[in-house]
Amino acid sequence: MNELEDRFGRRFSYLRLSLTEACNYRCSYCLPDGYDGPSRGFLTRPEIGRVLRAFVDLGMTKLRLTGGEPSLRRDLIEIIDDAANLDGIRKIAMTTNGVVLERKVSAWRDAGLTALNVSLDSLDPDRFAAVTGFDHHTSLLRGIDQALTLGFDSVKLNAVLLRGVNDDELDGWLDYVRVRALSMRFIELMRTGDNADYFAAHHLPASTVAAQLLARGWTRVARAPDAGPAIEYAHPDYRGKIGLIAPYAPNFCASCNRLRVTARGDLRLCLFGEFGVPLRGLLQDDADGETLRARIAQQLGLKAAGHDLHRGNPGMTPHLASVGG
Repeated sequence: MNELEDRFGRRFSYLRLSLTEACNYRCSYCLPDGYDGPSRGFLTRPEIGRVLRAFVDLGMTKLRLTGGEPSLRRDLIEIIDDAANLDGIRKIAMTTNGVVLERKVSAWRDAGLTALNVSLDSLDPDRFAAVTGFDHHTSLLRGIDQALTLGFDSVKLNAVLLRGVNDDELDGWLDYVRVRALSMRFIELMRTGDNADYFAAHHLPASTVAAQLLARGWTRVARAPDAGPAIEYAHPDYRGKIGLIAPYAPNFCASCNRLRVTARGDLRLCLFGEFGVPLRGLLQDDADGETLRARIAQQLGLKAAGHDLHRGNPGMTPHLASVGG
């Protein structure tokens, strides 16, 4: 039974759990100067176990592990294994920058990971290095191809759509997905607390790509009940799909099915919300489970109908690494 329903009738079966705020990338749109915050103080493995049990009891069936960069956690394998052994979770996904993908993806799969998202902002190695500050493009592509052999329910790639940087690569991406059974998703650049100038220079509506896809014979496909926010397009001549995440589109929030818990244990009702709800004090003892579940469920009455990005208000999100994207 799903007890996570808000006053607008939306049900929340999908939890995005940040394992760390730290990231080893220096992406121009997120952490251009690199992460300089504390490397400790994030939720411990027992605390993570308790928050997951609470969400499962309330009806959560899909979990996504995020960051920062979740592979920076030394106990990542154990966290995946713990989640895989919780009755009720049907899908365990993770979003990663892929720095260790080639070396670690088999172990993640063996531990119980069922779906994988990998950041890949460009097919061009030089552009990729310029955007991310990291030069491991060849290894990343090998890791993606390896992941496609491991039986994941889905492998998806994420590229932030950047005007004047990578917005001319659609045909290259179409060639890439022609022979690969994965989903390539373009994410519309979002305004955060510290990227106003960058946003003004590089924001491009996702509708621009949608028009190009339709002109090339791609068609929109139905959205799965537990799917994330992407609108997917398919073409009979291609094994892969193209997805668009368009947070500035009308009614983007109407199908929201996601809640977030930060790496320090705050419940966030919206990526761009104005407040967080502290849960960590209730994650120290199994005996607090009932109170924890009540606190989570009660907060749904405060969830807004939508974000205020279109008004230039990113809420309390300084950058995406702080919440888990």
